[in-house]
Amino acid sequence: MNVQQIKQRFGLIGNAPLLDRAIEIAAQVAPTDISVMVTGESGTGKESMPQIIHQLSHRKHGKYIAVNCGAIPEGTIDSELFGHEKGSFTGATEARKGYFEVADGGTIFLDEVAELPLTTQVRLLRVLETGEFIRVGSSKVIKTDVRIVAASNVNIPIAINEGKFREDLYYRLNSVPIDIPALRNRGEDIHLLFRKFVSDFAEKYRMPPIRLSDDAVAVLERYNWPGNIRQLKNIVEQISIIETNREIDGKLLLTYLPTSPDKQTPMLLKDAKQGESFSEREILYKVLFDLKSDVTELKQLLSDVIKNSDSDLTDNLNPNLVRKVFSEERVTSPLQLPEKTSSYLDAEEDYNDALEPYEELKEESLSLADTEKDLIQKALQKHKNKRKNAAKELGISERTLYRKIKEYQLS
Repeated sequence: MNVQQIKQRFGLIGNAPLLDRAIEIAAQVAPTDISVMVTGESGTGKESMPQIIHQLSHRKHGKYIAVNCGAIPEGTIDSELFGHEKGSFTGATEARKGYFEVADGGTIFLDEVAELPLTTQVRLLRVLETGEFIRVGSSKVIKTDVRIVAASNVNIPIAINEGKFREDLYYRLNSVPIDIPALRNRGEDIHLLFRKFVSDFAEKYRMPPIRLSDDAVAVLERYNWPGNIRQLKNIVEQISIIETNREIDGKLLLTYLPTSPDKQTPMLLKDAKQGESFSEREILYKVLFDLKSDVTELKQLLSDVIKNSDSDLTDNLNPNLVRKVFSEERVTSPLQLPEKTSSYLDAEEDYNDALEPYEELKEESLSLADTEKDLIQKALQKHKNKRKNAAKELGISERTLYRKIKEYQLS
């Protein structure tokens, strides 16, 4: 059975090379009994791979059990997987078979396997190595012939380093890895899936299907889709039910997409001919010029402090400028400038110009420390050592002032 036939049989939509490769590996490993680890972000459809593996294997007439390890309480997970004897714990009124006993001769899919407690991981490792397990509250060894397919959306090597997952278990489960691509990496598949969901919901709710304009299609394909296929399906259902106008443009589609700052929400750019769109170079110029302006203000402040030594100086300082000197979040390193890429080569001269003020500021760092100490002393003297008022005068927090007093060993 080729990849296209597998897609049709299991209802998989898409032609992305990464998806095709995952299906190919699943088909190749299916006739064997080797353990498989399916990885990928949440919502990518990892549950399809163990079904393909089971149905294309010699175990297809045996039991197929899918277990969400993260949804079972830690206190009952061993009982669910391996069974228990009557009276083995409170509430165990009768003996019960676990999934590994019920699925003998079949396949068990352990979804979110990284959520398993360490004690359960030890039991699972024994099943993988010897095909044996013991019910909770029993001493009798039971044999089982089960093929295990595991899945996780977390980085298991990181979990191993944090002591949350056994390394030996990982290598037994990860005999053959299958990685499911994120939706944002599947190109035109996004629109294909969108149309499939549109058709499904139009039939389900008996209403005309929605349609996307060209700019809406562009928004659809540029969006990051952190929730992957699950999120796409949810949004299609929302739009299908809520919108009375069945023609959806890009502006309307954007209202259904989350606008969290840590997600890549696409922007609708106006026609470049109107001169209202912004290039990367223009954005870089603006950032650099804003930085130069801030540095110029800071240098002017330092110059005024050095030239004026009278005790009334602190009364006339701009609180916002003082805050720039004392704030823990102020820019003090050129490493915080935007990273240069090949598209910014034409801005090289402006980039170098922006670095010069930082180099000069670094040379003045010793005088800055002395000036800072002097300003703190004057503020404390002025307010008769009342630190709350002195901190307010300097435009910094009391916590920062305490730290500075300790740093400079001020009485």
